[in-house]
Amino acid sequence: MSGTTGKTAEKKQKKNTGGAAGASSRISRRTWFNVVLFGLMGQIAWNVENMYFNTFLFNRIGGTTRDINVMVAASAATAVITTFLMGALSDRIGKRKPLISVGYILWGVSVMTFAFISRENTARILPGADAARVLAVTVSMVVVMDCVMTFMGSTCNDAAFNAWLTDVTDKTNRGRVESVNTILPLAAMLLVTVGFGMGATALGYPACFIGLGLLVIFCGVLGLFTIKDAPHVRKNSENYFKELTYGFRPAVIRANASLYILLAAQCIGAIAMQVIVPYIFIYLQHYMGFDFNNLNLSPAIIVVAVVAVGAAVAAVLIFGRVVDRFGKDRFVIPAAILQTAGLALAYPMRSLLGFIPAAAIFGVGQVMIGIMLGAAVRDHTPRDKVGSFQGVRMIFNVLLPMVIGPKIGSLVIERFAQNHAAGTYINDYGESVAAPVPEIFLAAAIVAVFTLIPLIVMRRRGFEAPEEAEEDG
Repeated sequence: MSGTTGKTAEKKQKKNTGGAAGASSRISRRTWFNVVLFGLMGQIAWNVENMYFNTFLFNRIGGTTRDINVMVAASAATAVITTFLMGALSDRIGKRKPLISVGYILWGVSVMTFAFISRENTARILPGADAARVLAVTVSMVVVMDCVMTFMGSTCNDAAFNAWLTDVTDKTNRGRVESVNTILPLAAMLLVTVGFGMGATALGYPACFIGLGLLVIFCGVLGLFTIKDAPHVRKNSENYFKELTYGFRPAVIRANASLYILLAAQCIGAIAMQVIVPYIFIYLQHYMGFDFNNLNLSPAIIVVAVVAVGAAVAAVLIFGRVVDRFGKDRFVIPAAILQTAGLALAYPMRSLLGFIPAAAIFGVGQVMIGIMLGAAVRDHTPRDKVGSFQGVRMIFNVLLPMVIGPKIGSLVIERFAQNHAAGTYINDYGESVAAPVPEIFLAAAIVAVFTLIPLIVMRRRGFEAPEEAEEDG
């Protein structure tokens, strides 16, 4: 081992080069396979929940934006509680693989249950109930089953898979892995938008829920043979229930201040996006007039789309390598400004021709921030507490954003819907409900501005962890 002077010099060199001194650690093909397989399939399932569960509840069941707000908030709370419990459990048993593989199998089963939820089936269960009672019970069933699905998904994906991803990477290659991890939600969004949307039109929601559930189950079965736990992960002998509160101890927070500042930045950015994400498909459909049921995809449009997506993927992968090479400090503030500007530009757009470039701008900014903050959070997470910290991460990334963001969006919609001709919508049951309006993008931009505060603080502190984070407190 080198002496203290050598260590200090090495730390200074890493800080000056963005923490990328030396060659990047190699990632095996098997690891890459599992990163892509489980990351993509998990994101497909989450995208269906985040987008099509909302349209399913809004269009098919007859729920309102308030019902969507309740469902999103309940799902977020379930996700956080589950991740705390199961993340700490994965540390306790020293294994992520069983929770990932078995969890994906059960996740698929829970997705399939949505094929059987409808007002008609509820009416059969409750003969003689009036329409209002049937609607209320059906909406409640969707919310409850969404929480059940979230429990399964958070166990295998949010807790176990994310802990495994931190286990099998290090600070020399996390930019590359996070770039792939950032592409996967976008790829999933495209697949879900086109595949699930067209499938729901042609075959109906039940067939699509069953098909998706089977794919998720297959992924879990495959994981039984492909996933390997990182060799350095060991059983945690600490008291399980004490470990649940580890991330809330004042000494731990002080010792890992940079980690919590990074999580705060992620939280504010996620709140901004959650102001619009639960409503964006409904907005495009009912305000912009985009018909998801009749997509006119000519060969020319498909070619242009494929080229554009390919270029975007290549750019994201290159950006991940650039972040590993030069560090995060010099890119993160411009990315936050880009995201905020794109959201603000989306507000005055009244046609798809104007909206798409604005969406591309805030999307690029969001992707860049996601790569940098995702890698930085993994860098600053104590190495032997990775599972326990997944619950803390979920509070900042899921609970607070998904409770606060949709609520802001819902309040904005209710306040400004009457100002727009397209601000109301007649659902499949002939009921008039408020539809999303452009003001949600202005509200999201205002929230996004505050992301700059923790980012500026972290830029002064330095984004790079001087060494692999160990247990503190």
